[in-house]
Amino acid sequence: MHFCRLQLALLTLLLTASPLAAQVRKDAGNWAEWETISPEGEEFTVTMPKNPTTETAKFTYHKFELNTRLYLATSAAGPIVAVASFSGIKSNPAEYTEFARFNSYIDAWKDFFPPKVRTKDTALTKLTLVSSMPFHGNTGRSYKISIGELSGSLQAFVTRKRFYAIVTLNTKRDDALEQKFLSSFLLPERGPDAPKNDATAANQSGNQVASEVSPDGQPQPQANQSQAKPEGDTGSTEQPSAEQNTSNNNNTPNQQVPPARDPNTKRGPVSGGVLNGKAIYLPMPEVPSGEASGVVLVAVIVDEQGTVVEARAVSGPAHLQPAAVAAARLARFSPTLLMGEPVKVTGTLTYNFSRSN
Repeated sequence: MHFCRLQLALLTLLLTASPLAAQVRKDAGNWAEWETISPEGEEFTVTMPKNPTTETAKFTYHKFELNTRLYLATSAAGPIVAVASFSGIKSNPAEYTEFARFNSYIDAWKDFFPPKVRTKDTALTKLTLVSSMPFHGNTGRSYKISIGELSGSLQAFVTRKRFYAIVTLNTKRDDALEQKFLSSFLLPERGPDAPKNDATAANQSGNQVASEVSPDGQPQPQANQSQAKPEGDTGSTEQPSAEQNTSNNNNTPNQQVPPARDPNTKRGPVSGGVLNGKAIYLPMPEVPSGEASGVVLVAVIVDEQGTVVEARAVSGPAHLQPAAVAAARLARFSPTLLMGEPVKVTGTLTYNFSRSN
């Protein structure tokens, strides 16, 4: 009698759990069969298991209503691979820097994606930044991610039109599967930005410096303090005439008009700080044989065309420095303009070696 009751209880438990499992993971079928997809209206191409689940929806994030698309493949054995596509935050440097736009998208993704693979305990989601990862001129980053008992990798990119998050999750480590899926994701080369005059470039540069990001990742655009005055406006930004300059100099002797720069004199290099996130091509260094662990900092000089012309290691384990310097010499950048003229840039590239590399 007790045995019959036990069987009935187990059967009830299984029947109750089955719909939940189906809701969490819809099996994509035979993972031995993969296909390359380029969905209509998207910019990417990726190879993933056949018959992925596709979902299109609206998602509210702060003041934005984002258009979302999710391409999800799951397996009864545990692995999950997915591509999430978002749009709705316009690429407008006058309002948001690329950094602020990327942060807003990644913050929205953290709310959107975990419930798609788990129905509870989504608060246990953890995202750890690994490195900057620009791709074909698009801003990108690489993360380690865990959602409950699942863990894996996330690569995220923002183009002018959309945001893409490519993720692999599993209950156990599977480097081959992760490499196969993540390396298959492709985006077209990002073309040059629309040409700007000096005033527009100065305005956008000022906005990028003034823009801030709140702790939750939402952009906080600042008021543009350098907008050009309309024709006929005699506001304070109007350039004074020669007579006014003379008068002003008499009244305020400390105020001087800067001398005109000699057009034949080349500008000196400008400091760019950490340059990893500004590279349009940033190859990974070849890891030396044996155990490799540590961070190498490489000082570089980038010429007017965006080519690294000098590279030297300034810190880090000695046996890792040659590989880091060799990789730094191959990095490429978009030309940096100062007042409409290309200039050299000095800065650093950071390479993080770990035993998993």
